Amino acid sequence: MAEVLSQSQIDALLNAARSGELDVDKPSEKSEEKKYRKYDFYSPRKFTKDRLKMLNSIFESYARVINSRINALLHATCEIEVDSVEEQRYYEFSNALTESDVIALAEIDLAELQGEDPILAHMDTPVVLSMLDRMMGGEGDPDPNLASDYNMTDLELDMYEGLLKDLIPIMGSSWENYITLNFRYTRTEVNPTLVQLIGYDETVVIVGLNIKFPNCTGRMSLCLPGEMLTNIFSEISKSTSRRSTGEDKSEEIFDSLRDSELEIVAELARTKILLSDLYHLNVGDVVDIKRPKDSPIFLNIGGRRWFDGRMGTSNKQVAVKIGETYIKM
Repeated sequence: MAEVLSQSQIDALLNAARSGELDVDKPSEKSEEKKYRKYDFYSPRKFTKDRLKMLNSIFESYARVINSRINALLHATCEIEVDSVEEQRYYEFSNALTESDVIALAEIDLAELQGEDPILAHMDTPVVLSMLDRMMGGEGDPDPNLASDYNMTDLELDMYEGLLKDLIPIMGSSWENYITLNFRYTRTEVNPTLVQLIGYDETVVIVGLNIKFPNCTGRMSLCLPGEMLTNIFSEISKSTSRRSTGEDKSEEIFDSLRDSELEIVAELARTKILLSDLYHLNVGDVVDIKRPKDSPIFLNIGGRRWFDGRMGTSNKQVAVKIGETYIKM
């Protein structure tokens, strides 16, 4: 119910307005409404912000690598940067595709981590044609009359596949700080709207890369299946746990190595001779090693000098008495 003003309150307001204490033209201040992000309980998020930040870091590294690769391959100045890393449903990625788009399929070499769904890569047609034009010696100028439903020719598809076979395997190097993965190109689909490559409601992570040439810009999108990422993150967690457990058992591991056998090489001396002298050596010849007769000999383990000592006998066997240690235990 609206508040009713008394006569005295009305008079006070009118007097304040006449004296200028109250600015009637000034709009009343409204408290800013706090904005909240909508959350879809029907499709809850599968990956935490930390996981998405990890993916962002991984693909920033990938962007730098393919940036250098494309610059060298096309002899052109190109800038590639990560635009977004978002968790979505596959239908959001699929609905943005048209009949003329070309989708590349890829996978990792570990079938137990890959799952059933492939990795998908899509690149805007104008930037693809610009890159192919540069590969054939052109300037890569975009065609202003290019139709939105342009279909690549067989030659362009073949060249595009060759480019993808070069760019996709590089993706493995960006993961090497966390896990060893090898990515490989499998095939292309020229009309992705006719093929259901991943379930429409499946969770995926879409990585968007902006590609900028001096005369052309475009976007490359990578669709990473949620099942594959879940398996990879689980394996990374296991590896981290194994590494931390291994550090705690360092003494136990060292104890198990104490009984290992090592070869010790006693080195009398080293010298150099001419090949012609080596060729004429016979039984009874003397090689001058240019060392005093009381010089120590060296004991090497694994190709490194550990000790020196004096040669003698022990229990009627040739032996070496250790004199100095070179490596502290």
